[in-house]
Amino acid sequence: MRDFNTAIIEEFRANEGRVGGPFEGTPVVLVHHKGRRSGVERVNPLVYQKVGDGWAVFGSVAGAPKHPDWYLNLLAEPRTTIEVGTETIEVIARDTSGDERDEIFDRQKTTAPIFADYQAKTGGRIIPVVVFERAN
Repeated sequence: MRDFNTAIIEEFRANEGRVGGPFEGTPVVLVHHKGRRSGVERVNPLVYQKVGDGWAVFGSVAGAPKHPDWYLNLLAEPRTTIEVGTETIEVIARDTSGDERDEIFDRQKTTAPIFADYQAKTGGRIIPVVVFERAN
């Protein structure tokens, strides 16, 4: 998975935030986060949805039964940076819940039906929706 992510990150940066292959035409953001135990900075490419002035990402892990590490890392340290297109933005990650989470996730399932499949595969885990908002 690391090699797969590395290739996407390199393609993203070489093409002003655009990637091809299975992500052709899909909005992708690079999310920086620090390991909650190691303190090592990591970067994950994630599909996003624009939400107002922010960006929502989804902890689907293709339907795995456990939350992704990047999500747990952002819960521990929500202040971070994201790369959108050619811009690097300081943001604060905010975990969503209730109606807000459901509305964003429902829109994502409509836009990209694979997310409904991911939810069905989780064994009951609710896929987290994290919104990044610009830091002041």
